[in-house]
Amino acid sequence: MAQYATRASFLKGLVALVLFLSIVVVAPRSARADEGGVSFWLPGIYGSFAAAPQQPGWSLPLTYYHTSVSASGSIAAAKEVRVGPFKSTLKINIDANVKGDADLGLLSPTYVFPAPVLGGQLGLGMMFVTGRNSALLDGTVRATLGPFAGTRSFSIDSSVTGFGDLFPQASLRWNSGVNNFMIYGTGDIPVGAYDPNRLANLGLGHGAIDGGLGYTYFNPQTGFEASVVSGLTYNFENPDTNYRNGVDWHTDWGISQQFLSKQFFIGAVGYFYNQITADSGQPAFLGSNESRVIGVGPQIGYMFPISNRYQGYLNLKGYSEFDAKRRPDGWNVWATFVISPAAPSPTPPPSTTMMHR
Repeated sequence: MAQYATRASFLKGLVALVLFLSIVVVAPRSARADEGGVSFWLPGIYGSFAAAPQQPGWSLPLTYYHTSVSASGSIAAAKEVRVGPFKSTLKINIDANVKGDADLGLLSPTYVFPAPVLGGQLGLGMMFVTGRNSALLDGTVRATLGPFAGTRSFSIDSSVTGFGDLFPQASLRWNSGVNNFMIYGTGDIPVGAYDPNRLANLGLGHGAIDGGLGYTYFNPQTGFEASVVSGLTYNFENPDTNYRNGVDWHTDWGISQQFLSKQFFIGAVGYFYNQITADSGQPAFLGSNESRVIGVGPQIGYMFPISNRYQGYLNLKGYSEFDAKRRPDGWNVWATFVISPAAPSPTPPPSTTMMHR
């Protein structure tokens, strides 16, 4: 009888190990969008002249955004489990690699009211997103439980083309000489292409709200400008995965100097993104999953007249990322074209800022 009990215990252990391996391999398929380190906030969405006053009326910023990111690493965990009369240590090691590329178009029609609101300049807009997103995830899961050991490899290749979520946005700007101040609010309406069983998505699968403050220093006499925008994001729970991203803090900055003429400038841009509270809903052995990334890069911009009523603005900037934690990193580039009402007198270039995820 003891022999049969021992065999039964080993059999239970083998079954537990196989089930565990199956669950771990399937788990990446159920945690796709925000759960993978992709935030509502798209770092770098703000840049130079972020808080500078805008001309009243309609403006139309259009941005092409390309990003290429990758990540690799291992997760190891061990847990004491009891199988029949025995107590064994379940050891797990996951090695995975992920690579992602996205080509997106961001369209953000905005209306700036001519009448002051609370002594400032009110702007309202809505950002639309369309494009293609692709991702590849592959790795190996190894687990041991007593005398039993198992290894399983997985590979997931996914892509999607379509429309993303909607992002309403509002801002208030105040000007005092060379100093410009701004408060903003934005959020996510989850109507974009999203499937919880797909690795690549254009929608987040959940709502979010975001708000923050901005400041721009601009001296028309010297042509020097410096801007910084900082805010917080609160994410709602994804109803398809029962997963919620933690609160994150993000800061975008830009500096520029007029070069050759008042219409042309060069400078630098950067961002800092950091989660300040942990995610909830992920398996315990994955840890707190608090993500972080830093990016810096160059920028150039040029403003030109289109007609007596409108002006155009071109901006090209790029970021190289580093110091990433729990989030893929790589590089990204932005090419922005803005049509806005022409200024009655020389002013700084129109703000290229838009809000996102």
